[in-house]
Amino acid sequence: MSDLTPAESQLDEEQLASLLGGGAGWIRDGETLTKTFRRKGWKDAIGFVDRIAKAADELNHHPDIHVEGYRNVRIVTTTHATKKLSDADVALAKRIDEAAAS
Repeated sequence: MSDLTPAESQLDEEQLASLLGGGAGWIRDGETLTKTFRRKGWKDAIGFVDRIAKAADELNHHPDIHVEGYRNVRIVTTTHATKKLSDADVALAKRIDEAAAS
């Protein structure tokens, strides 16, 4: 696991608690972070997925993205290499929230 970035190899529990307690809707489910976003419709959902993909590429940390019911986008993120949450997941969640607002 020497290819991990520092963000992927550690978890700041205070930052995670801030994200979870901040009312943004993120839920910890074991070693994943999950959130469902309801968009205006199909095109808005797909545009949102595209913005998530760009943010994930910039951070080099990629979530599972599910489009459900034509306008709901469910995100599940974890650090795949370690199968645990890391600072990279918290950073990605924050970027996804920013993408949702744009």
